[in-house]
Amino acid sequence: MKSVAVFCGSSEGASPVYREGAQKLGHELAERNITLIYGGASVGLMGAVADAVLENGGKVVGVLPHFLQTREIAHNHLTELIVVDSMHERKAKMAELADGFIALPGGPGTLEEYFEIFTWGQLGLHDKPLGLLNIEHYYDALITMFDHIAAEKFMQEKYRSMVLVDTTAKGILDQFAAYNPPAVKTYLTEDRT
Repeated sequence: MKSVAVFCGSSEGASPVYREGAQKLGHELAERNITLIYGGASVGLMGAVADAVLENGGKVVGVLPHFLQTREIAHNHLTELIVVDSMHERKAKMAELADGFIALPGGPGTLEEYFEIFTWGQLGLHDKPLGLLNIEHYYDALITMFDHIAAEKFMQEKYRSMVLVDTTAKGILDQFAAYNPPAVKTYLTEDRT
């Protein structure tokens, strides 16, 4: 695995433990020589994970839409900053560059990014691992919701297995290294393994 996209908040949240978790993920990415792909901002958990990677000698690629360049405060010290025209282009570029995806705590934007990339995997548009870094039990309710969706037969169990969860950066990246995607039949291809 050469690169991981991280979706996370542009704020730091209510507890300093969220920032600490973002920094630990950044350290772990740099230690494993995995390039961080993220939203390109210098603020919140976005800035924290990027700074941690950079401070530990790692590479960081930010992808930021023009209209957010001043609003989110673009990070000026990245390995590379790619400026795109829209949020759709941002997500597509991050998906293209990343070998896996991790959601740190964040708000509706973080969830929207995670759910879109999850849906793309479910449809067979990619076979990359998807992780929830469940810092301080932030994603417990979402994990319960995934279980409920599967139990109520709105999602097959093989797709539920795509939701990788850990409370530590090391743990989630170890799961990524061992990830075996489920076979998915798409409208465009036959079953893949």
